[in-house]
Amino acid sequence: MKLEYTPAQQALRAEARAWLEAHVPRGPLPSFDLTREGFEAHRDWERTLDSGKWGMVTWPAEYGGRGMSLIEWLIFEEEYYRAKAPVRVNQNGIFLLGPTLMEFGTPEQKARFLPAMARGDEVWAQAWSEPQAGSDLAGVRSTAIRDGDDYVLNGQKIWSSRATFADWAFGLFRAPGSSRHQGMSLVFFPLTAPGVTVRPIERMDGKKVFAEIFLDEVRVPAFNRLGEEGQGWEVCMSTAGFERGLMLRSPARYQQAAKRLVRLYQERGQALGQGMRDAVVQHWMDADAYALAIYEMASRLDVGGKIGPESSTNKIFWSELDIALQRTALDILGPVAELDAHDDPLLADWLEDYIFALAGPIYAGSNEIQRNIIAERMLGLPRR
Repeated sequence: MKLEYTPAQQALRAEARAWLEAHVPRGPLPSFDLTREGFEAHRDWERTLDSGKWGMVTWPAEYGGRGMSLIEWLIFEEEYYRAKAPVRVNQNGIFLLGPTLMEFGTPEQKARFLPAMARGDEVWAQAWSEPQAGSDLAGVRSTAIRDGDDYVLNGQKIWSSRATFADWAFGLFRAPGSSRHQGMSLVFFPLTAPGVTVRPIERMDGKKVFAEIFLDEVRVPAFNRLGEEGQGWEVCMSTAGFERGLMLRSPARYQQAAKRLVRLYQERGQALGQGMRDAVVQHWMDADAYALAIYEMASRLDVGGKIGPESSTNKIFWSELDIALQRTALDILGPVAELDAHDDPLLADWLEDYIFALAGPIYAGSNEIQRNIIAERMLGLPRR
């Protein structure tokens, strides 16, 4: 199946391609997970994107966007990955919190937070998981107690992505004494606020991908609550829909990986037999199938539809596709995959991307939890 684009969409693609070719850095930026300097280099890229109004094209112009459709966002994403543009350091804000703000935020909240998000002036961390509440998000224990015009936050968050160097975080908190899915609210808090302690979680390679956050009598205005008091679970499930089913992992990511895999096979894998060829072809088809599914979802959302439990099927598909793509590349390369890739573009990133892909079935809600959601909410099977 071949997608057909309107003249306006084709013009958008041409505009985006020309702009990206003129502005994407010629060399890779330093890692944003290693040093403050690397993080700030990525923040500067967010500002460059905003200068062309490409920070988030679906947002209205007054919030830093272009008022475009989700289909047009997918077209931009295809050009973004084609150009090998830098990873979005503010993806938690742009792709997760931003769309949720558009749905649940007041006009004042949108005006306060969205333009700063688009400019990269405020980079966001996601502060949901806790030591006893990871995939079981409804088990969070951190509390938000109303005190006049403020909330007082207490608790601990862990595996908070981007939190090491970010400016703000959005977290799920519950009213004391509430149970499971009840009495929770989504609250924003600055990571520099009195009472907030951020402790980086360092990987073996030195990257500070995550952090744990401790909150001790942290006072924030009630203005920082998104949605109604006690509506936190509904708000978070909306965010999770964007995370699992649409924006966190756009199809272009996997389509470009599949193209790289084909080139790798043509250069180094044709002597490995029919089975390897079949695997490469299957990954190419799977990447295209994912793209078509997301285009269909975006078409429904553009005319007022909602993201439902099918986001769980998308999450399982893209996370398992990611592992399969990288693993096949390593099978083609063999022991060479462990060598330094700087002098050979065919080697670049496969091993590192494979190691990262292994986390895909865990983050954004483990795939085991997603299968339970599919069984109960899509297939109507009884709870275990």
